[in-house]
Amino acid sequence: MTTTNNWNIDGTHSSIGFTVRHMVFSKVRGRFGSYTATLELDEADLTRSKIEVAIDAASIDTGTEQRDGHLRSADFFDVEKYPHLRFRSTRIEKDDETSYRMIGELTIRDVTREVTLDVEATGKGKDPWGNERLGFVAKTSFNRKDYGLNWNQLLEAGGVLVGEKVEIELEIQAVKAAATAAA
Repeated sequence: MTTTNNWNIDGTHSSIGFTVRHMVFSKVRGRFGSYTATLELDEADLTRSKIEVAIDAASIDTGTEQRDGHLRSADFFDVEKYPHLRFRSTRIEKDDETSYRMIGELTIRDVTREVTLDVEATGKGKDPWGNERLGFVAKTSFNRKDYGLNWNQLLEAGGVLVGEKVEIELEIQAVKAAATAAA
């Protein structure tokens, strides 16, 4: 028997972060501060779980308002036309007791491509208020040009201002949704 439960992401203990090379030799780090997710987790067999995430593209934060404004513009995310980045899992494969590969569809600027996230289940337990919690770390990378994020600038010394590879890291703490009373 499969028992699938809905879980909610604890936004104060979770993050969606990214890094991209800047001027070839350093990285810019950022995060998305606003997102919604639907988590249907099968605790007995996580490979039967389903995850959907919608990220508010305008919530991008790299710590520099001018850069964030540029990232929100048509040169990159074009948040007026494409307000959300989306991910939907299509299957989950188990590597060992705590390691998984989550394969799914990532949509940016209406371009959808398959990506694979390396997922580590980092633990579970009850918080001091009796709520069940699960933790996960997930990582992936992709070429931003595959999603139409093409803007760049050549550097005088060679190379480009913005790297093509985007590395994503998710730190997720989920809280089991309260059971609904029988009608």
